[in-house]
Parts: sequence; C-alpha cells; structure tokens
Amino acid sequence: MQITIIAVGKMKEAPMVKVMEEYIKRLGKYCRLNIAEVPDEKAPENISQKEMEQVKRTEGNGILKHISEGQYVIALDIKGKMLSSEEFAEKLNNLALKGESKVAFIIGGSLGLSDEVLKQADFRLSFSPMTFPHQLMRIILLEQIYRAFKINKGEPYHK
Repeated sequence: MQITIIAVGKMKEAPMVKVMEEYIKRLGKYCRLNIAEVPDEKAPENISQKEMEQVKRTEGNGILKHISEGQYVIALDIKGKMLSSEEFAEKLNNLALKGESKVAFIIGGSLGLSDEVLKQADFRLSFSPMTFPHQLMRIILLEQIYRAFKINKGEPYHK
C-alpha cells in the first residue's frame, strides 16, 4: 500500500520530529509512505469569516496539488466519522482488498479544510470532537496507521 499524508504546516519541534521519524521507520515494513507539507497561511487574531475562508482556500489549493488521480482520499475532519482502532484497521484492509492501494490522508491547518478539499474526500475521518495541533495530529495519525497494520497482520501491539 502507498500512503501519502498531506499536511498543512511543518514539523518544527525536535522531539515531535523524532517521534514522527520513528513511526515512519516502523511503517517502512508495511507500506510506502510519503509526507507532503503545504505551507500554512498566516491568520490574524481577529479573523473575519471572509478572511478565514480565504486562508482555507489558499491552503486547500496547496493540498489539492498533492492529490493524485487514483488516490483514495481520507480527510481528517472534526465532523467526520469516528472509528475505533480495529474499525480503522478494517477500513484500511478493505481498501486494499478493493484494489485501493494508494491512500492519501489530509490534515488541514488551524482553521480546518476548505470546501474544495472536503469535496475531494472519499471519506471523512474524525479522531475526536477536540481540536489538536497539526504537529501532534500527524503523530497520532502515523501511530494509528502503524497500529492498523499491526492489527491486520495479527501482530502484537500493546493496548
């Protein structure tokens, strides 16, 4: 399986980069992984609705450039469907069985994803009704992808 994570923003903090690199290394046994970073747009503190939509649209245009034809697109969206780790593993397994071997996960910026990006999504996934920093969300996603492969291979993984 080829997995692409398209994320707004850069991983900056050394400890988080180290954890991310560890999961990337672990996932090398199970899939080909690519991470595409899209620049985040600066947003003023007291942002208007119009400015918010413009920021999301600009970031969204950057995201859309990284989506390839034939990819199954999963957008991380607070309004998406929540899955247990086992259900997530089953989702990835079913995609592979259906021949969907290229999967793209999209992590938006601090304001979320543009409507254009959400329209491209084949599935909207929510990890929680809470909002997480995009750097942390990337690590959580990598961990859950790794956990899903371990579950699907019947390999032990602590609960």
